[in-house]
Amino acid sequence: MNEQQSPAEDSGPAVHQRRLPPWLKRPVPVASALLHTRKLINGLRLNTVCVEARCPNLTECWSRHTATFMILGDTCTRHCGFCAVNTGRPEPPDDDEPQRLAEAAAHLNLKHVVITSVTRDDLPDEGAGHFARCIRAVQQKLPQSTIEVLVPDFHARPECVQAVAEAGPEVFNHNLEVVEAQQRRIRPQADYRRSLRTLELAKEQRPSLRTKSGLMVGVGETRAELLQAFKDLRAVGCDFLTIGQYLKPKAGAAHVPVERYYPPDEFRELGDLAKELGFLAVASGPFVRSSYLAETLYHQP
Repeated sequence: MNEQQSPAEDSGPAVHQRRLPPWLKRPVPVASALLHTRKLINGLRLNTVCVEARCPNLTECWSRHTATFMILGDTCTRHCGFCAVNTGRPEPPDDDEPQRLAEAAAHLNLKHVVITSVTRDDLPDEGAGHFARCIRAVQQKLPQSTIEVLVPDFHARPECVQAVAEAGPEVFNHNLEVVEAQQRRIRPQADYRRSLRTLELAKEQRPSLRTKSGLMVGVGETRAELLQAFKDLRAVGCDFLTIGQYLKPKAGAAHVPVERYYPPDEFRELGDLAKELGFLAVASGPFVRSSYLAETLYHQP
């Protein structure tokens, strides 16, 4: 299907989708499969994006004893229209968090550790130093493991990006989230070009560092806009891309509505188009999220 033929391109007026299609329905989770990971996370007083962002993959990932750690608290200083994380005035950073995070990663025997955070516009370094301390704590505890960070935009401040990049993660991830035309509506405190610059800075400061970004679909974008976003990411040297279906995190909540559910075959088409542009690896599917099966994507030949 070329871009002119795509239903995403010529879908007409937006119609809010309320009923999940069959490919987005999953079995009821088996509680016993989650207990080990849940007990460990809670016992070490850690946050995960799995819980805070109401990730649809929580059951699968936790049953495999994997999780994406969310540092710097559970309260974000920004309010994006797609996100379930709390917004407000955060607590100061927890100085012991890096060691507890490293301990949890060791208990789970993680080979690829993913660390993300809320956005902390209230901190002088926007949380970059805390990211670096968490990276180093994991490196010390699990020297054979690889580390991926999913960071906020840091307002594209070179010194903040440098602090994280120089700590030595293998993957530096920052999500565009949506196409440029939808940014103001969905990410009012962010900026499309600033996000691209954040990724570009990471590459400039450590050319060997793999960079990664993610896009959600189903919020009113067109195929042409998606292709432009792919090209913009490649222009700043982005290596890995994830593409997933936007799902409203909470029924009745004040989040942007789903405009369209993409079928699995269209995700395959988008993934193929992205690969043709030169991404080293692409994950594209209804349940794909930026840290979903991150280790597999990183090691994909």
